[in-house]
Amino acid sequence: MTYCLALRLSEGLIFLSDTRPNAGVDNVGTYRKMHVIEAGEDRRFVLMSAGNLATTQQVLDLIERDLDTEGDHESLATVGRLFEAALYIGRLNQSVVQQHQVTLGSNAGATFILGGQIQGERPRLHLIYPEGNYIRPSDERPFLQIGESKYGLLMLELAVRARVDITKGIKVALSSMVSTARSNLSVGPPYDLAVYRNGSMEVQEHRIDAGSPYLADLSEVWLTTLTEGVDRLPPLPIELLD
Repeated sequence: MTYCLALRLSEGLIFLSDTRPNAGVDNVGTYRKMHVIEAGEDRRFVLMSAGNLATTQQVLDLIERDLDTEGDHESLATVGRLFEAALYIGRLNQSVVQQHQVTLGSNAGATFILGGQIQGERPRLHLIYPEGNYIRPSDERPFLQIGESKYGLLMLELAVRARVDITKGIKVALSSMVSTARSNLSVGPPYDLAVYRNGSMEVQEHRIDAGSPYLADLSEVWLTTLTEGVDRLPPLPIELLD
């Protein structure tokens, strides 16, 4: 299983992914699901994936092939806007999925989150489906999730309500990941974190290992806070105690 999330805040973008492939809890390994793509001085992209690993790898290989090939053709170096980059990756994804659907059926699918900035437009996020189409987050819900999304949703919704900054946004993202990992053993560390600040054309990458002291502290505080929250709930009415 996989869990990847992206937040669009007023200061920039936050990306977080686990590294556990969908191979079952009895066959645990790690695989990078977040990829930073530098396709020119005027653009930066972050691509995260969930779904069929072979499909994901083939799409990434096709992206790299097009970047390395000279001549007049579409690539992440030539698209003018981020939505065009999403459509381009969507077409690659759709093509690869169709190649393998005969033998794999619905298991051939892969889903991507694409984020970043092309100079001249604001940073954006897109969720790209196996069918090749995409959606953007709204201003009311400026985040995207792929993979095992239900357990970490509440933390992201709280962040939106609080209008957090980058620093708090990272804490919220990690809390969302921790809550997911505790609820689903097929999601786990190491975690890959990337931060893009508006207009910087620079993606800051970090790997958070399972033995990270900060991750242990965050998990402990997260559990303690939830327990204290339960203790603060209002007393039950008498009729529910009879």
